[in-house]
Amino acid sequence: MTEPLTIMFWPESAYGPTNQCIGVATKLRERGHQIVFAAESSWAGKISKFGFIEELVDLAAPAEGAGEGDAGQFWTDFIAETAPEFAKPTIEQLETFIKPTFQALIDGAKYCEPRLREIIAKHQPDVIVEDNVVLFPALATAGKPFVRFMSCSPLELPGPDVPPPFSGLPSDDRSQWDAYVAEFDRALRPMWTDFDAWVREQGGAPLPELEFMPRDNAATLYIYPAEADYTDRRPLDESWTRVDSSIRETDEDYAVPAAVADRPEDSALVYLSLGSLGGADVSLMQRLIDVLTTSRHRFIVSMGPQADKITLADNMVGAQMLPQTKIIPLVDAVISHGGNNTTTEALHFGKPLIVLPLFWDQYENAQRIDELNLGVRLDTYHFTDDQLTGALERVLADGALRERVSQIGEQVRKRDGLRLAADVIERVGRAHRPTPA
Repeated sequence: MTEPLTIMFWPESAYGPTNQCIGVATKLRERGHQIVFAAESSWAGKISKFGFIEELVDLAAPAEGAGEGDAGQFWTDFIAETAPEFAKPTIEQLETFIKPTFQALIDGAKYCEPRLREIIAKHQPDVIVEDNVVLFPALATAGKPFVRFMSCSPLELPGPDVPPPFSGLPSDDRSQWDAYVAEFDRALRPMWTDFDAWVREQGGAPLPELEFMPRDNAATLYIYPAEADYTDRRPLDESWTRVDSSIRETDEDYAVPAAVADRPEDSALVYLSLGSLGGADVSLMQRLIDVLTTSRHRFIVSMGPQADKITLADNMVGAQMLPQTKIIPLVDAVISHGGNNTTTEALHFGKPLIVLPLFWDQYENAQRIDELNLGVRLDTYHFTDDQLTGALERVLADGALRERVSQIGEQVRKRDGLRLAADVIERVGRAHRPTPA
């Protein structure tokens, strides 16, 4: 019998990366491997319930008198405070949002470096998997094979023939690329230079130019359906593995409430979610709900971390958190912020999207959905009522679009992304494990 591996995961403290890591880790545990999760402290008790070893990590000194918060509370608060920046063009967000976000991640990496080394020394994993957008050097310098999981848009990896990261610019119109790249360099280079120097001080290899994660890994996995990927414009070598989707199988079943299940024949069922972070923008959530109140359709609403401040309409049901992977197969369309998890999950289940991006790679996903005619991109803070309701009517009435997205879903499901990701991680661990004497 093959000896089981010990596999350590370190996801970003947000629901998207953590949930996708849970999905892959569950597959590996089913194969007999021991799974260790290093998890930011607000996730206490939320990882171990799946049968994993849970090691908690602080990203900053605990605030005096601070009580328990929701999972990922740091980023929920950060996003809520920064929300006014999201109405700005993406080139302006480089200074006011992208830079501070990277700095917060870097500060966390520096603070928890000793704790991560402790966890690695304690469990001696055979392979270490990080799903984040900055390197935590303890993971890559431990003498263990290091696997990067990139659960943001593939444009996080820059290239001369693809739009620059976080820009949301079109693939076939380069007129604004150069100006954006120049501002990216101006805004982020000093911080990147300092971070690269610190990574080297910890024993890490130099980082790629203006990138915050290494490319020279035992393996790198990224999540994006082939039909929406950029491989024709930016080919990747064999060290990269595309995972078309990473759909966790741990969500609880969901029964559609009678209030929205019993509806007129011309009424569709639609899922609305701005994600665990986007939902922190209460005014935006309430605006969407108020506009959709006028629709003949019915809605299931993921209300987000400030659900108690949001009022649903009569044609809606919802809750703070919902089992998204169980709901999307039941609906006719998805209205989303364009987070990578929600985008790939909608395509996995063959559902058209209306995307209202707020930050980070959401602009890229929104643009990609729009330019490939898999849905509609709207201006999140400047759309009119008619634009939102009209976009919903269009994606529901466009039979050719719906058929195209449905066929993509069939192909994505056949590729079984969870199995593929587990295979790669398992293969890396086996290849690097010393042969018994």
